[in-house]
Amino acid sequence: MDQNSQSNLSNVKLDNSFSSKVSLETELSETLYNTMKDFVLSNPTWDQYKLINSALATFLIQNGCTDDSVSEIYLNQLFAPSKTF
Repeated sequence: MDQNSQSNLSNVKLDNSFSSKVSLETELSETLYNTMKDFVLSNPTWDQYKLINSALATFLIQNGCTDDSVSEIYLNQLFAPSKTF
């Protein structure tokens, strides 16, 4: 399987894992907000939604979550190809 096919397959898997969405509003410290904004602006394959989903999935997995959907989100972002990180 070539790299483009793998990339498309991982995008499909990632999109399927986000089929149910809930809106979330939260306050962030200015430092976290600025760091997130700078990261997203310097990494065109990321947006604030992908970053928050990745951070939450990573936190949950590292703290004992065993839900298969969360594991799928975590693994998809962990092995997703990216140009800069």
